[in-house]
Amino acid sequence: MLKSLAAVLAASVLATPALADTVVVTAKRMLDVDSGRMLDDPLVVITDGRIASVVTRNGGRPNIPANARRIDLGEATILPGLIDMHVHLTSNPKYGGYSRYQFTDGFWLAQGVGNAERTLRAGFTTVRNVGSDRYDDVALKQAVDEGWITGPRIVPAAHALGATGGHCDETFLPPSYDRKSPAMGDSPDELRKRVREQRKYGAEAIKVCATGGVFSRNTAPGVQQLREDELRAVAEEAHFWKLKTAAHAHGADGIKAAIRAGIDTIEHVSFIDAEGIALAKRQGTWLGFDVYNTDYTLSEGAKNGVLPENIAKERAVGTLQRENFRAAAKAGAPMIYSTDAGIYPHGDNARQFAVMVRFGLSPIDAIRSATTNAAQALGRTADVGSIQVGRYGDLVAVAGDPLADVTLLERPVAVIKGGERVR
Repeated sequence: MLKSLAAVLAASVLATPALADTVVVTAKRMLDVDSGRMLDDPLVVITDGRIASVVTRNGGRPNIPANARRIDLGEATILPGLIDMHVHLTSNPKYGGYSRYQFTDGFWLAQGVGNAERTLRAGFTTVRNVGSDRYDDVALKQAVDEGWITGPRIVPAAHALGATGGHCDETFLPPSYDRKSPAMGDSPDELRKRVREQRKYGAEAIKVCATGGVFSRNTAPGVQQLREDELRAVAEEAHFWKLKTAAHAHGADGIKAAIRAGIDTIEHVSFIDAEGIALAKRQGTWLGFDVYNTDYTLSEGAKNGVLPENIAKERAVGTLQRENFRAAAKAGAPMIYSTDAGIYPHGDNARQFAVMVRFGLSPIDAIRSATTNAAQALGRTADVGSIQVGRYGDLVAVAGDPLADVTLLERPVAVIKGGERVR
């Protein structure tokens, strides 16, 4: 029996491949972050959002479809899209202390839309959001992925886990408000359940608070708040579900407990000691020092409503944290780029590069902390962190050599995400 004309046409349409969207990016130079070398005359072909080929001077030229779009960045230098491993897109430093309680709950997600766009335009094409209320970071990720808003690739952690009354609990309101964080746990089994809840509702990473913090009340940054067996339960449960983990940890004991427990990245790392640095090196645990934001908090915090006790804690933490960063850098400890954006204005993420260089990292190692190292820590080396075939077509361009002047990264001349120019 002859097939109907409609069936034949339908089969023909299904058999015809859709035309690929191809973008060709050219520039004067490209920083190969893996080797640390600067390469001349790069040509990067991006097909359907992924890098299809990368060639440089004398490397020949690939076959390029006639309908390919072209982005010529002229005299600029390109490098991989940057990765910030510690942001809070729904936080805003303008509203510190009790001033944030003047707004309705949805305000934070609404203003987070602008924060996401500012972050992307600053050259950060991927971020890990380590803690938000109401699964707002999951919502932002979904809105970006569906094309409703502009923003980076977001790895959400949803609610941060912690101990009742600890840094990641609600510590500003009296008992009559009965305000608690929904992700607190006071035993290994309770914390395992909290991991499963966060994953259920969209978390792609798990954050846990191992010590007190600067911006909570009634907590001391250096004091451990979860026992090692509790931290191990978080790490084991998250890894069982194929999720990476991050620990907020200022104090030396809490840092070492989190490393021994198997947490993947340690955030803040303020009071780390020589034993902790050696332990991190031995176990390959990534350290994420947020060494820029102290400047902002001490200069702007009071006028933004940050309480005197919190400013005093930041003053006590900041100087020592930077000296311990210097020690960790000198020792060659594994480093990632973690800024705690939201404690300072979003979009200023790249200002931390200069501080990292000032306190001991070479420019290429500072850049690697936000590219190759961050991709490894995320478990995303197939997707981000380098300009290689198969990875997303995420690029940032600067006007000059960032190895000679790392502050150029604060002023990108172009940002490309998945082959689409956003700046």
